[in-house]
Amino acid sequence: MASNEVPYTLDEPAPKVLGFWDQGAFWANLGVSLLAFSGAYTVLAPDTEGDPTLSIAAGIAAMAVGTVLGGLMLGLAAVPGTRTGQPAMVLLRGLFGARLSYAPTVLNIAQLVGWGTFELIVIADAATVLWDGIPRWGYVVAAGAVTTALTIWPLGSVRLLRRYVTVAVAIALVYFYVQIFREPLPDLTQGSWGGFWLGADAALAVSISWVPVAADYTRHSRTERAAFGAAAVGYSVTQIVAYILGLLALALVAGNTDDVFDPFLGATLGVVFFAVLVLREADQSFADAYSTAVSIQNLAPRADRRVLSIGLGVVITVLALALDIGDYASFLTLIGSVFVPMLGVLATDFFLGRRHVEGWDVSRTAPSRWGMVGAWAIGFVVYQLINPGTVTGWAGFWQGVQDVLRFAPQSWMSASLLSFLVAGAAALLIGRVTRR
Repeated sequence: MASNEVPYTLDEPAPKVLGFWDQGAFWANLGVSLLAFSGAYTVLAPDTEGDPTLSIAAGIAAMAVGTVLGGLMLGLAAVPGTRTGQPAMVLLRGLFGARLSYAPTVLNIAQLVGWGTFELIVIADAATVLWDGIPRWGYVVAAGAVTTALTIWPLGSVRLLRRYVTVAVAIALVYFYVQIFREPLPDLTQGSWGGFWLGADAALAVSISWVPVAADYTRHSRTERAAFGAAAVGYSVTQIVAYILGLLALALVAGNTDDVFDPFLGATLGVVFFAVLVLREADQSFADAYSTAVSIQNLAPRADRRVLSIGLGVVITVLALALDIGDYASFLTLIGSVFVPMLGVLATDFFLGRRHVEGWDVSRTAPSRWGMVGAWAIGFVVYQLINPGTVTGWAGFWQGVQDVLRFAPQSWMSASLLSFLVAGAAALLIGRVTRR
């Protein structure tokens, strides 16, 4: 195994070989996604009725606020990986204990498999729009093969993104901005600012979806400053750029999400530059698949990540061929409700708690810490009370709890921010009590 590549098992130390620009390019590429175009509608219509409540201008502001806050949270999640040299799910041994870390690990594996499958579907659908001369299943298989290859050589893939892909993506985005502004845009202020924080939470949820995997990559960072800056700035800047482009495209097609790609494909050379974005989407599926393999290693530390990567590549390819994943906004909201308060507990305990002084125990015998689980649960409940989402059954349950408690969420309440702060405060309080 090359000394500048990820070890095969968790028993081997992680090489510190990634600088700021390597990581910045990686996070910047993850910030640009085809979902930023089709998913931009979730910022405009964050309510359960599905009708737009925000104007384009208000949506851009909400998206920018949510993305910046999410980028800062992503930066916080990046630092512990650099300091300890451990991947994200192994870090949870220090937070919850070795055995208790298995529960969020299983949850993370499940959601990453879902994301990886979703990305292959997105790539295949977009490629079919570009050229339908190949059956859709052919695109799925090709995307799965590329994803698997990138996952086997992860650090080499990160460097590849910096050297070539980032430049091509930047050129494509600039080109599409020029084309968009050549079109007569409608009134961007038509609409309201009602539901601003719901829209911000929708954008924040996209950033937060990367929090459970951040340390998988930043454990290879040379410095903590590079890890924080690359994640917080690199990701935020490109997500804002991509979402604004998506929101402007939605304005041109009168909010019809089925036609959101038309302004890009209809431009001169639009097909060529759109193909760049389609090919770049593979880094999303790569990150999902690689982090799934690393998460599994928290359960089985001696498992070879190459074997896991190949197996996962096959699994998500088969699922992408068999499934049609929908309910994108609800999926994001539910995942965010789990990991936003968890990050609040992790950041508080890691930077301010006792472990900040005594060290972070990531051994296989790390003792259980039920107090931190309790702080996480408190933050999770706060999130659900403010924003129960739209998943059938689940949302109904929490709306019933709202009725029992006679609690009515207010428009100024941000589920992400409040659950993060409440979970962090609970962790700090519980930590002090248990020390005494």
